Amino acid sequence: MKQESTISKKIINIAIVNGPNLNLLGRRQPEIYGTKSFIDYYKELVLIFEGKVKLHYFQSNHEGAIIDYLQKIGFDYNGIVLNAGAYSHTSIAIADCVSAITCNVVEVHISNIKERESFRHFTYLEAVCQLCIIGKGLNGYQEAIEYLLEDLN
Repeated sequence: MKQESTISKKIINIAIVNGPNLNLLGRRQPEIYGTKSFIDYYKELVLIFEGKVKLHYFQSNHEGAIIDYLQKIGFDYNGIVLNAGAYSHTSIAIADCVSAITCNVVEVHISNIKERESFRHFTYLEAVCQLCIIGKGLNGYQEAIEYLLEDLN
């Protein structure tokens, strides 16, 4: 009798964490951010990466809630895609949190922050993240996930 192989497949967990006002995508400044809601885009990402990665999504307009979530998952998940929105330019606390956790973090910005108002040109996160993807629209999230998956291999 032939014995069946019991190869266990490791689940890869990647979280997408969005900061303030990103819950308004699709309605907020469509000339900058487009007309698709993030929830609709997230559903597409889940289908694209089905069978490869388990995606998780978290959004908050509150800095402390973002930090709490990063601390909760940052030692166990395989990667985080972080668009901290305006907090990218102001929050040393979120940058300190990213420095403290052990999983890889990729910073994403939908718009090209280097071509916008001067206060958006600098982010505290860029120095503590593996990679910073800017100006690629929502596709930046997919690129970040692909980067994290490549890094795991």
